[in-house]
Amino acid sequence: MTCNPSWPEIQEHLQPMEEVQNRPDLVSRVFRAKVEEIKTDIQKRNIFGKVAAIMYTVEFHKRGLPHAHFLIILMDGYKLLTPEAYDKIVCAELPDPHIDHDLYKLVTKHKIHGPCGYLNPSNSCMQKQGKCKFKYPKELTEQTTKGKNSYPLYKRPKMITPIKVKGHNIDNSWIVPYNPYLLKKFGCHMNVEICSDIKAVKYIYKYICKGHDKIAFSVNNNDTNIEIDEIKEYQSARWVSPSEAAWRLLAFAISEMTPSVCQLQFHLDGQQFVSFKNNQTVDQIINNPMIKKRC
Repeated sequence: MTCNPSWPEIQEHLQPMEEVQNRPDLVSRVFRAKVEEIKTDIQKRNIFGKVAAIMYTVEFHKRGLPHAHFLIILMDGYKLLTPEAYDKIVCAELPDPHIDHDLYKLVTKHKIHGPCGYLNPSNSCMQKQGKCKFKYPKELTEQTTKGKNSYPLYKRPKMITPIKVKGHNIDNSWIVPYNPYLLKKFGCHMNVEICSDIKAVKYIYKYICKGHDKIAFSVNNNDTNIEIDEIKEYQSARWVSPSEAAWRLLAFAISEMTPSVCQLQFHLDGQQFVSFKNNQTVDQIINNPMIKKRC
């Protein structure tokens, strides 16, 4: 789920001639409210079914917009095990504008990837091999099937008349999977996937827990006569955007896990870790009732 700078909650609070990037505090407050609302939808309203566990982490793009990654684990009676169950949650095709024009506008605005590949070889998602790292365009198929070592292959029927986006003809192979209810409610880029394979599950856990962004930089002297040791001067630092700085100053949660998992220390009898102040004597430490209790 990625923050949409055009949300009315953001736009209506901007001063005349003020731009969104100048208000990281406003962006953070609105996005946090949206995150809390989607948590309510998932955990209390059970839009996907009863939830056994949920975890999420909030990250920030280099340009500053926040986004959140959610991992939802459903209870046994609500797990999505068949292609028919996948189709009730995830859609990957362009809706009929005559049936639902609002959803059609949202999909064309937020849920079309790129285009990249042969249509736009210079797109940011293109790798050195000349392929999209997100594997677009996707395969067109008339029905949803389970993928091999990947996410499901969602239903993407062939379109009679492609639509024009950014000067290119686009069909269902470029649609990012979405949930119609969430897309219409939140009006932002929100990629919804089913984790149907163990490799996809392992990747999702790794991605959510990957930690903060880092950058590499070096400081060089302008004097050309001085020999520069690039390895010695190399530095690794943390990257903090304005939105992340505002988010942390407002003390908003970066991540959450329900039910929570706590790390417990195991030790042999009398070999637990003991903390004490420098000015305490050995007798004071030994006679400390809290330390005896932890033994």
